[in-house]
Amino acid sequence: MSIQGIIFANIYDSSLGELTNKRTMASLPYGGRYRQIDFTLSNMSNAGIRRIGIISRYNYQSLMAHIGSGDEWDLDLQEGGLEYLTPFSLSSESSYRGKIDALNSVMAYLEYGGDDDYVVLADSSVLCNIDLQKVVEAHIASGRDMTIVAKKGIANGTKLLDLAMTLDENGEIDDMAVDYVAPENYCASMGLFIMDKKTLIRNVENCMARSYYRFERDLILRLWQKGELSVNIYLFDGVALFNESTEEYYKNNLALIRKDVREGLFGPRPIYTKVRDRVPTYYGENTITENCVVADGCMLEGCLVNSVVFRDVTIKEGARVKNCLVMNDTVIGENCELECVILDKNVTVRPGSKLIGTSKNPIIIKRGEIV
Repeated sequence: MSIQGIIFANIYDSSLGELTNKRTMASLPYGGRYRQIDFTLSNMSNAGIRRIGIISRYNYQSLMAHIGSGDEWDLDLQEGGLEYLTPFSLSSESSYRGKIDALNSVMAYLEYGGDDDYVVLADSSVLCNIDLQKVVEAHIASGRDMTIVAKKGIANGTKLLDLAMTLDENGEIDDMAVDYVAPENYCASMGLFIMDKKTLIRNVENCMARSYYRFERDLILRLWQKGELSVNIYLFDGVALFNESTEEYYKNNLALIRKDVREGLFGPRPIYTKVRDRVPTYYGENTITENCVVADGCMLEGCLVNSVVFRDVTIKEGARVKNCLVMNDTVIGENCELECVILDKNVTVRPGSKLIGTSKNPIIIKRGEIV
């Protein structure tokens, strides 16, 4: 049994505003030292998937710099184990119309790149630590055309879901909806799908021939309703963080402070990332840290509460930082007061500055800005 992986790097870019203006969703920093794609790549690598294509439409420079040759994930760029796929480089179309369109534009990679039996399709907006080998085995055992990995407890009557479904007492799909603010009894798709490769190629070609471009709506929902696609649901019971908005991204970074979330994300199997060796973090004589996640290479002399601090951050004496995300190479000056703020990379906060946001609307300071 041979498995191929496809990762969509740009899903939900527009919903995170300033955070993804110059980077993909996949390369968005998370948890002090990781990028969001680290979780998807690690899940695939841990399952023995050695041939992975990353589809990225734009802003992929930082993503490529982070992944490099793929050595950290036991992938080899030179031998074709990892490939960056840019849709429309070989396509006559100039605009992105959906996942089906993107898959069609890299059809040569799907058809001729290897003799894989199955394809795992994954978004990079949902962070989890999942055993994909078990998911593929469950898919094969089901005998269905497709398996959707889904999660209970995400639908809440306010969150818009790309794909939601209810199940009957036998675990079979009772109802399915797309772009739906689903009530609590619905399961949410985790943007993770398994299909036989030949079935995927056939359905993508059929959809394109009829001007269908949306994967969830036009392939899954439409064909399931017509009885032309049999679907199996794999319910994931571990930690799954949906970073599909600025509020969710902010909340899910701070969630890493909780032990159960840390263990759920990093405990079952290793999550790999690009190695960047730094000296240990320095804590000054008057430094106070309470409920924080702090990476290496920092110089901390202020007070930090309920915050996530990335590498090489400097926080000067008298500064108070609460409920904040502070990304790499940021400097916070003396006697600053920050609460509910997301500081992107290389930000400088002048001494005495005061920035106060809320948990639903955190203040975002763009990369490289001086405030």
